Amino acid sequence: MECASQKNQEFPVFLLSVRIIKAINITSRDSLSASDCYVTLSLPTATQEKFRTQTIKNSDSPVWNETFYYRIQPEIKNIIRLELCDDDPFSKDDSIFIVYFDVTRVQPGDTVLELFCFRPEREDCYKHECLEVEFRLAASSGSAEQLISNGVLVARELSILEVKIDEVENKKLLRAKKTMVLTVQESYEGTQKTTKGLNCFRFHCVKNWEPILKVKLQGVESTGGHDSNYILIVPLKCLPVGQEIKLALPTENGEALELNLQVIGWPQDLDVRLGYKLCAEEQDFLCKRKKVVADALSKLFYLRRNLLEHEVPVIAVMATGGGVRAMVALYGHLLALQKLKILDCITYITTASGSTWTLTDLYQDPDWSHRSLGPAIKTAKTRILRSKWDVISIDKLKYYRKQLDERVEKGHPISFATLWGLVQASFLNDKPNCRKLTEQRKALNEGQNPLPIYTAINVKDKYVSTFEFREWIEFNPYEVGFQKYGAYIRTEDFDSQFYMGKLVKRFPESRICYLEGIWTNIFSRNLLDGLYWSSSPEEFWDRWVKDMAEKDEEHNLKDGYTTVYKPPCSSSGNLCEIFNDILTDRPLKGANCNFLEGLEFTYDYLYKNKFSEWKDTVFDSFPGKLTPVEKSLCLIDVGYFVNNSGPPLLKPERNVDVFIAVDYDCYNIFKQTEMMSKYCEVQGIPFPKINLTEEDRKNPKECYVFSDEDPKAPIVIYFPLINHTFRDYKAPGVKRMPKEMCGGDITINGEDSPYATKHVTYSADNFDKLLNLATYNVLCSKELILQSIEKAVQKKQTSGL
Repeated sequence: MECASQKNQEFPVFLLSVRIIKAINITSRDSLSASDCYVTLSLPTATQEKFRTQTIKNSDSPVWNETFYYRIQPEIKNIIRLELCDDDPFSKDDSIFIVYFDVTRVQPGDTVLELFCFRPEREDCYKHECLEVEFRLAASSGSAEQLISNGVLVARELSILEVKIDEVENKKLLRAKKTMVLTVQESYEGTQKTTKGLNCFRFHCVKNWEPILKVKLQGVESTGGHDSNYILIVPLKCLPVGQEIKLALPTENGEALELNLQVIGWPQDLDVRLGYKLCAEEQDFLCKRKKVVADALSKLFYLRRNLLEHEVPVIAVMATGGGVRAMVALYGHLLALQKLKILDCITYITTASGSTWTLTDLYQDPDWSHRSLGPAIKTAKTRILRSKWDVISIDKLKYYRKQLDERVEKGHPISFATLWGLVQASFLNDKPNCRKLTEQRKALNEGQNPLPIYTAINVKDKYVSTFEFREWIEFNPYEVGFQKYGAYIRTEDFDSQFYMGKLVKRFPESRICYLEGIWTNIFSRNLLDGLYWSSSPEEFWDRWVKDMAEKDEEHNLKDGYTTVYKPPCSSSGNLCEIFNDILTDRPLKGANCNFLEGLEFTYDYLYKNKFSEWKDTVFDSFPGKLTPVEKSLCLIDVGYFVNNSGPPLLKPERNVDVFIAVDYDCYNIFKQTEMMSKYCEVQGIPFPKINLTEEDRKNPKECYVFSDEDPKAPIVIYFPLINHTFRDYKAPGVKRMPKEMCGGDITINGEDSPYATKHVTYSADNFDKLLNLATYNVLCSKELILQSIEKAVQKKQTSGL
């Protein structure tokens, strides 16, 4: 399977047999008697059902010789979980050890005998606790399976069952205090029940799992524990595809209840775009934008001829986060770029956290970059100057409650991030904000403005720290998606329900304020995040690089497979788990529908270049712990890993030549760009090294240019928020008069700074100073910017790329 684009192919299904033979030298966990052992088997890529052997009583070397069968698809990554347990009738069963075995080790026609030892590093395994298992893979008589893949993720062929009950008959059931319960255990939906106004149902199931429909009648007030007799059991494979079948079901009063069943053929046009190429809309935008950029460069450099398409460099503005400070400063930077006639040379603008507020304001105007930014800045200033205490008034609280209730009625999940989005919208706007991200397409339809990209990271909601697991996700007016997985959905479908790449239930598009609640959720960190930011960042990077090296060494094993052993829990282990919960839980997190749910991984996904480029978490070698298995996404502010919006620009498909990096960190100048450079170095992504002197750190200049000998590395034009000349100069080369010195007296860092991230209200004087500082930095650096762009043009012309 290729990794470049989505491909649809048919592959045979195989039969895997797993024979649990015996265990050896098992030490009893209760110390009162010999072990009562059993083994559980779980292979979620083949079935949701968990199998279990019988329990062998009072034996330290139990023998089972029990065989279990799975119909598997070898083209996907099949990891079977085996757990050896000690049965305890008086308390929770003890886990002796757990094995994760990669079925790729077993080739068709082979029989593989494995001895899993609790201490696999010991030379003589038979002297220690171990489990003997035989695996056999044979061709299956079943039909082949359709797969759609981008080389990393796989969408499997679905059976979509539609069930209808007559509306009148449904009303009769409800009047009789009865409800029909429909269950397809193997489906995305699981169990559904008839209710008032709901008498048509769909079930989405993996066809290869041979799903079964079970129907029963149940009293409305019943708990479900006694009324469990099914009046209908139908394997879906028995139903003809595309043909409606009518069945008459008996009821208690002797009447027949009619049910209409139809299996719908699997539509192979997925609603999740699996592919690493840019979407068609973005490619169309780029064609139009290149003409705008070429014309702007021609005027800027007085060129005798317009640049050819391949000679036009891709220039991007990359902003960091920083609350209102970032919002105001980004206005200043864009204003200066506009004055220098460079804004029309920009193709992308990426933002994080507070800098996203600037773009969501500007893109209300479809032609904003060609108009004076003065009115927009004046409006932003008015909002930032006014008091924010009314955001928690009784009327506002009632308004939030009403909005949340309406969102629930529409089917959307809600969380603290949803409420936070409403609160933010209140202190950033004078009236309710009903805008949507897709409305920004109007500002792109002629390539008239740069393409805005908003960033977040997906993390685990608990048990795992941000530094062990986080994945970049981008939002733009066209798509939302993960560059690591090469999986994207249309922006208007974000927060709708998906399964196996198909849209299961569409909800109305979320207002942009709810997205801002994700991008700027400053309350979503856990205690480990806080401990990290209170320590030296160099410590984290050293540890992270070491972990990456150890992970690669651990999982690049011979024969391309991995077996992982997990020791049993102990009392101290349980205590550690409790502390881990406290450290990693995110009490004020968000929850969004996971559009990757159900998708599988190819058997060799780890070795695909596109995936490897973004493979940077401890779980990347364990597909059963990655995002497609989760019910929901946990999206948070990027600032809890790298407070930088650059990763979407690092996609080779975007081929960015020049980064204009604007940094709003007020405590550690250069930190965010240095972290991005280090991140790219570890990941093997071309990016220049950030070389600085001690003088640079003590007295930063207005602008720095970083480049690299690697022709694939972009040129980085870096603007720190602080510089050492603004205090004495009000404009490039124009010194302040004595009475104007107060205009340069600006304190960015420190707890008493009016620009601290916690402050959401500024005075008029502080607003103007920050805006002028950001504008000054860029205006002072005109020659450096033009030289860098000219160098990028020359590189394009000589390379022909």
